[in-house]
Amino acid sequence: MFWYFCRLIYFAGYGHKQLDDISNNRSFLMDEASRLDDIYWGWNNEVHMFDPTSASWSEPHTSGRAPDPRAAHASATLGNKGYVCGGRIRESRTSDIHCLNLESWIWSEIVPESTVPMGRSWHTLTAISDNALFLFGGLGMDCEPMSDGWAFDVETKKWRELEHPHMNKPRLWHTACQGKDSDVIVFGGSCDYILLVDTGHCNDALVFQIQPYPLFRICEDYIAKNVKNYKLLQKQLQHMPPKLLPAVQRRMSFFRTSRKI
Repeated sequence: MFWYFCRLIYFAGYGHKQLDDISNNRSFLMDEASRLDDIYWGWNNEVHMFDPTSASWSEPHTSGRAPDPRAAHASATLGNKGYVCGGRIRESRTSDIHCLNLESWIWSEIVPESTVPMGRSWHTLTAISDNALFLFGGLGMDCEPMSDGWAFDVETKKWRELEHPHMNKPRLWHTACQGKDSDVIVFGGSCDYILLVDTGHCNDALVFQIQPYPLFRICEDYIAKNVKNYKLLQKQLQHMPPKLLPAVQRRMSFFRTSRKI
């Protein structure tokens, strides 16, 4: 899904159609085992747009070579372009990446000039700068939950695997968004293959530091983490400049609720 000029743009997914509505297997791959009378379930590569202002749906006409029909893929928006990565195509999972110009509606496939992540589904793709995306987690080809993180530069077309402190916390079916100072916040999801196991639902948040923090953030965190001396800090805070005080208090509140004092 993309958000562009107050419009929600949806791409692909798994759903059903009547046999008469299936024109070709380029836009709809039937799941043969799912047939019920003249209704088939399957994977599509359609683009649909919702305008919340008028509460109306439309289907933009796209050109170029669209990605293969898929589901459980990830997407993100950079400027006027939407990026789609990976997903499930029948019994396989991929890590290919495609770009849709959200003004001209032209598709283009990006061929990476580097090592690529393993194919996956149920992962997330998050914008972290004007030209970079962050991929995390998902379900791998062997149906194993994954915990690796990758950055993709849309200008150089190169993937780079990132080291992070959450390698022991695989996730799929989670949510992710960009936070302060380009942090990526991951929440919820599952740490198990959700179609086989029903005990691995997650309720914690993972924070990924994507780039070095500015000096103010470093100082802010250092003060806020000193929760053991909270009473002493409270006396000193009144001497801080008014413009800085709210930010430090917010960080202190965050660290106080995330650990015992």
